[in-house]
Amino acid sequence: MKTVSDQQTITVLDTHYIGGSFVESHGREVMDLIRPTDGQIIARVTLGDEEDTKRAILAAKRAFATYGRSTKEERVEILRRLHKATSARLADLTAAMVEEYGGVVQFAGLIIQSGINAFAAAEEALQGMPLTRSWGNTTVTLEPVGVAGLITAWNANALFICLKLASAVAAGCTVVIKPSELSALQTRVLLEALQEANLPKGLVNVVTGRGNVVGAELVRSPDVDKISFTGSVAVGQSIMRDGAATMKRVTLELGGKSPTILLDDAVLSKAIPAALIIAFLNSGQACAAGTRLLVPRGRLEEVKVAIKDAMRGITVGDPADPKIVIGPAVSKAQYERVQSYIHKGIEEGAQVLAGGEGHPPGLEAGYYTRPTVFVNVKNEMTIAQEEIFGPVLAVIVYETDDDAIRIANDSKYGLHAAIFGTDLDRARRMASQLRVGRVVINGMADDPQAPWGGFKFSGVGREYGQYGIEAFLETKAILEPSGAFL
Repeated sequence: MKTVSDQQTITVLDTHYIGGSFVESHGREVMDLIRPTDGQIIARVTLGDEEDTKRAILAAKRAFATYGRSTKEERVEILRRLHKATSARLADLTAAMVEEYGGVVQFAGLIIQSGINAFAAAEEALQGMPLTRSWGNTTVTLEPVGVAGLITAWNANALFICLKLASAVAAGCTVVIKPSELSALQTRVLLEALQEANLPKGLVNVVTGRGNVVGAELVRSPDVDKISFTGSVAVGQSIMRDGAATMKRVTLELGGKSPTILLDDAVLSKAIPAALIIAFLNSGQACAAGTRLLVPRGRLEEVKVAIKDAMRGITVGDPADPKIVIGPAVSKAQYERVQSYIHKGIEEGAQVLAGGEGHPPGLEAGYYTRPTVFVNVKNEMTIAQEEIFGPVLAVIVYETDDDAIRIANDSKYGLHAAIFGTDLDRARRMASQLRVGRVVINGMADDPQAPWGGFKFSGVGREYGQYGIEAFLETKAILEPSGAFL
């Protein structure tokens, strides 16, 4: 990592991490990294190409010949070293996410800590997993799938890398990581931490580059046995299609249009502020964001008043300020995407209750969006069906509990949902009817051992804990005849 001086300091990133060392990029395409708070260049990144990717795959394949036979105890020790090394860089990783991505500092810190904790959680899960089972004359073993390609998204790059890496290492796989090219500064800090963990050479390899170059090579390579991807539906579909040629195992986490159901017995003074926080998670750039708020018709006017009141606490501005709730979009393109959806909502007849088109006053220099709440939304509208990935909430009315379930499930996505109400048995009954991978009741909650993933277009497979480790394992049965050999 080098720095150059123009009118400002610009970081130069021109290496990849292959076989345990930082090596010069074979690829020559250079991309500017833009700070989303003011549109200024903060880094220049040399992107990897197919040759860089092939070198990384070869290093991982060579390392797998040894690491694939590692014991549970050896993997546990590596997970502990990874946890220690990344923990030491928590502040640096958080600062990089704030500057490069525009993540608000409080949420960024939580996201990074969650990624670091993934190593400890994987250790705990692995310790409790029997990797061999026997009965009679049959033995079944769980064995690593092989070389894994890990492809991560820009909205929580370090979290995704740590989570996927923890599961792969616990399973005995070696990896090639293709992080988001928009997250190169965060990736570099994380790589420095991983190098401090003194890992076996070739266990972890990282090539920063474009998805249609580096990612595509990982998907088509016969030497990559598994792809774990977080990102868009369109890319996930291409991974499934193109990976079929080499029978790739895949885990795909592809996004959502998550419903938050407000029951008629909910306490609005608590439920509405919490629902807004869920809607605007990570400045709205979160797959789990509850961007559809389902409200009983009889309480709609109360809810509108409560939303207007609670929106006063949804502050927008400098993500380094601990008081700020919403930062900028990651890029100009993402800002324009969100603006197009806000315009589309107005065009289709939804009513703006708060926010609207354009920048918040005084924040025109960066990629800031006015946090927007729509009412009079029909569930078939574009803003209720498509993932916007910005701070935009659609309020939809329902008549009965069954109607709420119908509307909540009327989506091609099925990742996450929330329910607010005082009758917990009723809330649990409704949760059991939602076609989603995870439901929270009366507020956001997390469990690093609980599975994460979705139904329908929200993806394939699960991450976290034992479920995440199993995604990197294959089963083998060994049978011995009980009598004379025939």
